[in-house]
Amino acid sequence: MPATIIDYEDTAVEVHRVVVGPVDNNVYIVRCRATGESMLIDAANEHDRLLELCRALSVHQVVETHGHWDHIQAVEAVREAGIDVAVTRADAGMLPSYDQLLEDESVLKVGRLRIATIATPGHTPGSMCFAVEGTPLLFTGDTLFPGGPGNTSFDHSDFGSIITSIEQRLFVPFGPDTLVLPGHGEGTTIGTEYPHLGQWVERGW
Repeated sequence: MPATIIDYEDTAVEVHRVVVGPVDNNVYIVRCRATGESMLIDAANEHDRLLELCRALSVHQVVETHGHWDHIQAVEAVREAGIDVAVTRADAGMLPSYDQLLEDESVLKVGRLRIATIATPGHTPGSMCFAVEGTPLLFTGDTLFPGGPGNTSFDHSDFGSIITSIEQRLFVPFGPDTLVLPGHGEGTTIGTEYPHLGQWVERGW
């Protein structure tokens, strides 16, 4: 199995991360330790490497945080390998193909794990975050990074929407010790980021 970074583990769950592609995308594999079943977040690139991990860690499903090109390069390869790919309806047109549509405020089951879906539009219309119930884990895609929100300079992006998403869908419901695992770079916590919301609004990005 290719080497992975272990970002988090407890008695119920472990989170493997690999960094792939030309813009260093984080790909996360969330594994239920009780059953061995796993879910992959963002089939970004380097499909041979990801498929090897999928086989080694029993990945049964792939979810996309959003539809930007750098997060979806391995989608067709994982689908051809028989693994379902899910994305929100609003971003589905950005993918070459997919199997399932993700709905807001639903629960995905991975072994004994329950993973909540959280719609966070702004970076793209269909951006979505994922929280593993009973853990501090929050996967934010390109919605929230250390130091601020994701890029909203694209035609389909909206700064006001991403600020509302971060404030209402992430900062309000999640505690300060929540681990933020973004689509690129290192992680942070809700507690580290939420005091700076006003600064982000003032600077406009």
